[in-house]
Amino acid sequence: MASRTKEKRGEGILETVKTVVYALLIAGVFRTLFFQPFWIPSGSMKDTLLIGDFLFVNKMAYGYSKYSCPFAICPISGRLFGSEPTRGDVVVFRHPANGSDFIKRLIGLPGDTVQMRDGLLYINGQPVEVEDAGTFTEIMEPQGPQGLRPRCANGPVGDGAVCESERQIETLPNGVKHDILNIGTGWADNTPVFTVPEGEYFFMGDNRDNSQDSRFALASGGVGTVPAEFLIGRADRIIFSSAGRSLFYFWTWRSDRFFKAIE
Repeated sequence: MASRTKEKRGEGILETVKTVVYALLIAGVFRTLFFQPFWIPSGSMKDTLLIGDFLFVNKMAYGYSKYSCPFAICPISGRLFGSEPTRGDVVVFRHPANGSDFIKRLIGLPGDTVQMRDGLLYINGQPVEVEDAGTFTEIMEPQGPQGLRPRCANGPVGDGAVCESERQIETLPNGVKHDILNIGTGWADNTPVFTVPEGEYFFMGDNRDNSQDSRFALASGGVGTVPAEFLIGRADRIIFSSAGRSLFYFWTWRSDRFFKAIE
């Protein structure tokens, strides 16, 4: 009887281990093929995305490339399946130089010209429509695991003070509306005319004065224009959000951002 009991226990443990292994394999395939988790580490997309927002990236939106699908069926260059990216999409892509994952808004399509003049975005020589949307405020304090502090239009301000940024609603040529923030005047508010090469895309952060994006060349720490094969997927919805240094600090959870659509 004792030996049979031990055998049953052994079989039970083996079944549990197999179940866990299968679950991990399924989760791995799911992550590889369909959705990739992404945690917002910086403030370059405020106020659309805040530090500590957690989301899943839709890897099927634009099809698969060598950067979004490691399987042998995926192309060495270019993309398989999927649709063309749409102007205004919030996209996760692989940095063409250092290999890290970035998230920005798609502004320029292949063949477009893009320029900033006095802080206003011009696409194909035409200014985009903007309207004032009040002031974005946040507390000056360390944010997220990296302890980053925000930049302010009313700065410098001390810890605990209110940090302000000018907020506007920008309407892209295809009708997509989204918030942008402005802190002050800098080089990126007046740029040369950029022409987006075929097969590449031009990205910008919504926090216009606090984003290393396609306005900056790779050599200067920006991303330049991004080839299509570096796109990983589209960010559609925030799943979870925490304002603290750890997601386990439940008192820092932003429940009003749970399952919020990304616009």
